[in-house]
Amino acid sequence: MKIWQALKEAIASLSANRTRSFLTVLGIVIGVGAVIGVLSLGQGAEASIIGQIESIGTNVIYVFRGNTSEDVTNPNSLTTADADALANRTRAPHILNISPVLAGQSSVRFGDESTQTSIMGVVENYAEVTGIELSEGSFFTESNVTNRSSVVVLGPELAERLTGRQTELVGTTVHINNYPFRVVGVTKAKGGNQFSSPDMDAYIPITAMQLRVKRQSIPNAVDFLLIQAQDSQSIDDAMQEAKSILRSSHRLSSRQPDDFTMTNQQDVLSIANSITSILTIFLAGIAGISLLVGGIGIMNIMLVSVTERTREIGLRKALGARKFDIQLQFLTESAMLSVFGGLIGVGFGWLLGEIVGAIAANSGTPLVPQISLNSVLLATLFSLAVGIFFGWYPALRAANLEPVEALRYE
Repeated sequence: MKIWQALKEAIASLSANRTRSFLTVLGIVIGVGAVIGVLSLGQGAEASIIGQIESIGTNVIYVFRGNTSEDVTNPNSLTTADADALANRTRAPHILNISPVLAGQSSVRFGDESTQTSIMGVVENYAEVTGIELSEGSFFTESNVTNRSSVVVLGPELAERLTGRQTELVGTTVHINNYPFRVVGVTKAKGGNQFSSPDMDAYIPITAMQLRVKRQSIPNAVDFLLIQAQDSQSIDDAMQEAKSILRSSHRLSSRQPDDFTMTNQQDVLSIANSITSILTIFLAGIAGISLLVGGIGIMNIMLVSVTERTREIGLRKALGARKFDIQLQFLTESAMLSVFGGLIGVGFGWLLGEIVGAIAANSGTPLVPQISLNSVLLATLFSLAVGIFFGWYPALRAANLEPVEALRYE
């Protein structure tokens, strides 16, 4: 039996039972749609997270307090004195900028509106190191840091929530931890993700943070340091210089482990890629279960079809049809059901991703579903494989029917 003839007969057979064929295809549509939707959302989430990380720059190094890999916990292991030591260009020629950060949570109030959010105590070069841009005003200056000035730069979402607007805010006053702070700038929107939302942050001089918001037992202790290397090629050299300076500053002997943890953007990107990939595969695996259920539906309907068409099979065999011809006929029908369902499922998955993306956009989450050609081919070929796999047994059963017994069947 030629392929084109098998296709004609498959179309005629499936058309004769349209309602049953539609319900069978529906299982494949839901399965493929779920897989495509999950993959597109997973890729969109990965792109969003990586975009947030890369927006800071690939030449940024993070230094955190303590060293969990060596079971070293020291809440005061990093200070502004460490930042001053790292800023020495003679000892660290590959380090361009160093920015100490003291982070905390506090209430921010404007008039009757108040909200709890992240307050970042930083120095004047923080915006340059992290790539923050301002929509109006300017970042605070070195003199603001030196004089412990009560000035603040607001994230746009925080400004909107407090004042109902994101413009014409320079010169207004907000209260942080019940202390008045003058607004000197508003940052451009960067978007947020499930980990953080920089658009909700407020930035104040680190000295004002230490004095009015987050007082510590050691006044010059900081939460972490941001180191900006000369360029992405200088990352390793900058990390080695920073490690040497910090160990010397902390008076650590050669036998003592580091009391700090150092990582860079490439490490963060690798971790983010691993997490999003694992989550996407896990969710796609769960969605794939519905595709297998659809395959079982194909097997069930094909077995019913074999039973209903037993006399037809006997007649074909009596007229000279080979086992291969009968197998090809039923496999073509099952494959056609799965491929047709797979193609519709791709469109359904795309629609599902767009709906979720629209909901995310309305909620302020920068999630743009991304459907790649690989995911479409994977889902379509997998649906074809499901159809052939689950159609094989019914086709084999039909091919093994004895012509005489099949013709006697009522």
